[in-house]
Amino acid sequence: MKYRVFPNTDVRVSEVGFGTWTTSTGWWGDKTDADAVAMMRRALDEHGVTFFDAADAYGNGRAERQIAEAFRGRRKEIVIGTKIGYDIYDEAALAARRGQQELPMRTDPTFMRMAVERCLERLETDYIDVLQLHNAKMEHVRDAELWGTLRDLQREGKIRAWGAAFGPAIGWLYESVELVEREPDINTIQMIWNVLEQHPGSAMIEAARRHAPNCCFNVRVTHASGMLEGKYTEDTVFPENDHRRHRPRSWLVNGVQKVKTLGFLTTRMTLGQAAIKWLLAEPLVVTALPNVYDDEQVAEFAAAIDAPDLSAEDMTRVQELDAVNFGIDEEPMKYKGAMTREQGANVDLQDARNPISRPAMPANRGA
Repeated sequence: MKYRVFPNTDVRVSEVGFGTWTTSTGWWGDKTDADAVAMMRRALDEHGVTFFDAADAYGNGRAERQIAEAFRGRRKEIVIGTKIGYDIYDEAALAARRGQQELPMRTDPTFMRMAVERCLERLETDYIDVLQLHNAKMEHVRDAELWGTLRDLQREGKIRAWGAAFGPAIGWLYESVELVEREPDINTIQMIWNVLEQHPGSAMIEAARRHAPNCCFNVRVTHASGMLEGKYTEDTVFPENDHRRHRPRSWLVNGVQKVKTLGFLTTRMTLGQAAIKWLLAEPLVVTALPNVYDDEQVAEFAAAIDAPDLSAEDMTRVQELDAVNFGIDEEPMKYKGAMTREQGANVDLQDARNPISRPAMPANRGA
């Protein structure tokens, strides 16, 4: 394993992390707590994975409790990321929730501090390495008191780094752009970004490069909800409780066709490993957080670190394919959040789903 540091902090994380959404929510199939704990321990002991990413909303605290159980007595060996913002303590809202419906959010200082204390209790620790606001909206971006509260928590030693996680859907463009403009000392952003879903993540990275000198990225949905593992076919059927079962069939059919164009990436490694190498070619990415649901996947993705870097030709070819949507003619992606700027110029950070308007790839990308 190799490691990267959150700029201007002493938070050092493995280049491949472990996202606990899959082990704690049931949306990727059911896992027992014992299964999750054993997987996490093996990820650290056998593969050097040190960054474990959770949220208080993942299983209403279940992910955090799994981390605590897995590493009791080993706190200094791991780095913990978690998220707050959803009111998981509102029993009426929990009872009325259906499927993946969002819970109400609360970001007033009193609630945030209470939420952090509850996270600390479940994690059985006295500090959180990386705390992010979960699925930040524009109203949160423009709330200076919210970000001031995170700075206060950092100064108090409750957290070591702070930032925001953007989503759901494919990530929110101008929420993140405005955040790095308004709060240029932000430490990190978590977003969806992968070979098949480059927009708007690429533009978010470019905005951080321009405005927030110490902002790095921890990336989720690294394999396009499993598409970039290279194992789906048009006949794949997902289990009843798997969230991918409820996506339109066109997502599966078009995705399989897109993956067929990426065979050139698999001559020296698996497609799943190449997807991670593509992400880590970006210097502002500190860790990739693949969705993992068995030990075989943990081993495969961790081993990507030992695979050769993608060549400049590989990187260019991916960029060319992305520009033509991997040869697939499909309806434009429907995004949540702000995809155009309400005030001021769009500073060439692209409009909606138009690959031609995307910013040029930085010269050091893939070098």
